[in-house]
Amino acid sequence: MSKLRTLLSVALPVVILTVLLSAGLAAAKDFTIGLILVGPYNDKGYSQAQFDGGKYVEAKMPGAKMIYLDKVNPTDRPGLTIPQVVDDLIEKGADLIIAGSDDMKDGILEAAAMHPDKTFVHVSGDATWGGNGPANLGNLFGRMEYPKMMAGFTAAMTTQTGKIGFLGPLINEETRRLVASAYLGAAHAWTTVRGKDIKDLSFNVKWIGFWFNIPGVTADPTQVAGSFYDSGCDVIISGIDTPEAVTVARQKSGQGKNVFAIPYDYEKACEGQGAICLGVPYFNWGPGFLRIAKQVQDGTYKPAFEWEAPHWANINDHDKSPVGFMPGEGMTAQTQAKLDEFVARMGSGQLDLFTGPLNYQDGSVFLKPGEKATDKQIWYMEQLLEGMTGLSSAK
Repeated sequence: MSKLRTLLSVALPVVILTVLLSAGLAAAKDFTIGLILVGPYNDKGYSQAQFDGGKYVEAKMPGAKMIYLDKVNPTDRPGLTIPQVVDDLIEKGADLIIAGSDDMKDGILEAAAMHPDKTFVHVSGDATWGGNGPANLGNLFGRMEYPKMMAGFTAAMTTQTGKIGFLGPLINEETRRLVASAYLGAAHAWTTVRGKDIKDLSFNVKWIGFWFNIPGVTADPTQVAGSFYDSGCDVIISGIDTPEAVTVARQKSGQGKNVFAIPYDYEKACEGQGAICLGVPYFNWGPGFLRIAKQVQDGTYKPAFEWEAPHWANINDHDKSPVGFMPGEGMTAQTQAKLDEFVARMGSGQLDLFTGPLNYQDGSVFLKPGEKATDKQIWYMEQLLEGMTGLSSAK
C-alpha cells in the first residue's frame, strides 16, 4: 500500500501539471480578428464577402474567432469614429484589426498609432507602399482589375446594342482603375474577338456618390440603372457594393426587354437571378485573412503592401485565389469559351491590356505605344480612359 501511495503522490502532480499545461497551450492558440465593415454584413456584396472571409478563418484556424461591427459609415453611424470602433474591438479581445474600406484610411492610421502593440490591416489602402506606413499596419487588396476585365469582356461579347453602362460608386483612384479595367476588357472583346469598330462601342459611366445607396445622400442606383436601360444600354456592369443593377435588370426583363447585368463583389450575387445575370467579379478574402492571422499569431507577420494576383490555374479556387469571376446563368457557351481563352492569355502573360498606346479621357498620354503600365501607374490612375463617357473627377 505504501508503494501505491508513493506512486500516486508522484503521478498525480504530473497528471495535473500536464492538464494545466495542455489548457495553457490551448488558450495560447485562441486568436480574435476584429473586422470593421463599411456596409451590412449580409449585403450580398462587398461587406458580406469580407464577413465570409472572417468566417473562413474561423473554420480553418483552430481557436480563431471573429468579432465585427458593420455599417461603419457616417450615415448609418453618425459621429462614430474608427478609433472608437477599434477601442471597442480591442477591449473585446481583438488581436488583429482589419478595416475593410478605403474611406477608413485616416481613422485606421490614427488607431494604429494609438495601439502600437496590436496589428492592423487596411484593406484597399496603400499607406505601407514603399515601407513608409506605421510599423504595425499592413495593406491587403486583390487585383480586381483582372476580374473587371473579364466583366467588361463578357459584357461586350453579350451586348447587341453596343451600349454598356457602368454603375459606379464614388470617384477615387480605386474606382477609376477598376472602371478602366472593365472598359479595356470590353474594348478587347468588341474589336479583337467580335471584329467591330471601337467607335461603335458606347461605354458610359455614372456615379452614385458612395459605395452603396444612402437615401437623400447618393443618387439612387435603382434609378440610375433604369436610366441606362431606358437609354438603350442592354448590359450594366456594377461597381457598387449592393445588387441594384441585377434587381432592375430582372424588372426590365419582366417587361420584355432583352437586358443583362453583371453585379460585383460577392461570389453568390448571381444565384437565383436567372438568365439576366452574366457573371460576377468577386473578392475571396478568406485565404488572405487566414494567412495574415496565422502570421500574426506566430509572430512572423511583416506589415507590407500586398496586392494579390488571381490564382491563374483556377481563378475560382476558394483556398487559393483572392479574386475570381463566377459565370452566371446568362453567359452563353460561346462567350464562356472565349472568356476562358481570354483568361488563359492574361494568366500566361501573353496579353496585357494595360499596354500603350492608351490615352486619358482628356487626350493626354497615359501609356506610350508599347509601354506597359507599372503597378503605380495603374493604382494611381488620374482619369478614365479615352473612349469612355463619364466623369473622371467629382470636382
